[in-house]
Amino acid sequence: MPEGNRSGSADLNEVAKFDALAQDWWKPTGPMAPLHAMNPARMGWIAGQLGPLEGLRILDAGCGAGLASEWLARRGAIVTGLDAAGAALEAARAHAASQGVRVDYREGTPEDVEAGGFDAVISLEVIEHVPPAERAGFCAALARLTRPGGQVFLSTLNRTRRSYLFAILGAEQILRWLPRGTHDWKQFVTPEELGALLRGAGLAVTDVAGMVPSLSTGFRIARDTGVNYLMAARKV
Repeated sequence: MPEGNRSGSADLNEVAKFDALAQDWWKPTGPMAPLHAMNPARMGWIAGQLGPLEGLRILDAGCGAGLASEWLARRGAIVTGLDAAGAALEAARAHAASQGVRVDYREGTPEDVEAGGFDAVISLEVIEHVPPAERAGFCAALARLTRPGGQVFLSTLNRTRRSYLFAILGAEQILRWLPRGTHDWKQFVTPEELGALLRGAGLAVTDVAGMVPSLSTGFRIARDTGVNYLMAARKV
C-alpha cells in the first residue's frame, strides 16, 4: 500500500469510510445498527472477564463514535477513546457531552500513544480494517499499552464461507444494514491467525467466544465462532 494511504496502522481509505458515517453512528436503526445490536453482548462478556469496572483504566483503541467507550464509562471505568477518524471522534465527544458521560477522546492510532499502563485495552471490530502487513505492529502496540497482568480484548469477523454469506451478502448487499464496501471478506481474520498475532506480541490468549444473532437480545455469546467472535488475552 502506498505510504500516502496509511497513517500508522490506520488505512486512510478505511478511516474515510467511518468518518462518512459519523453523524449516523448513534442511530440504533442507522448504518451502525449491527454494532448497537451486538454491543450489550460483547461488552457484557468483556465486563465478565474484567470483574468490577469501577476505577479501571481502559483504552478503547478504534473507538469510533464511542459505543463501547460510553458503556464502560457509565459503569465507572476511566476510559480513553482513541481513533484515527476525526469526524467520528467529534460525534463521540458531542454524544458524551449530551449524556453527561466522561471519556477522554484522542485522535490517533495505538502506535501514537506513549503512555501505557492501562488495566485493559479493547479494540472491537477494528483489526479487520488494519492492513495485514501492519497487524503484528498493531497488536504489539496494544500489548505495550497494557500493564503487566492486564488484559487485551478484540472482536472481529472470522474468514469463513458463513461470514461471507452473513456479513457481505446478507448485511451489506441484501439487507443493507451496512453500506456496501464496509468490509472486505479477504481481510477477515481467523481465530488461529489472531491468536498467533497476540502471542507474537507477548500476550497469552485466555478465552475465545462467538457472537450469534438472537431474536430476543440482538446477539448472544455462544461457542460458534464461525462469523463474529471475541478474544481475550493477558499480558504476561
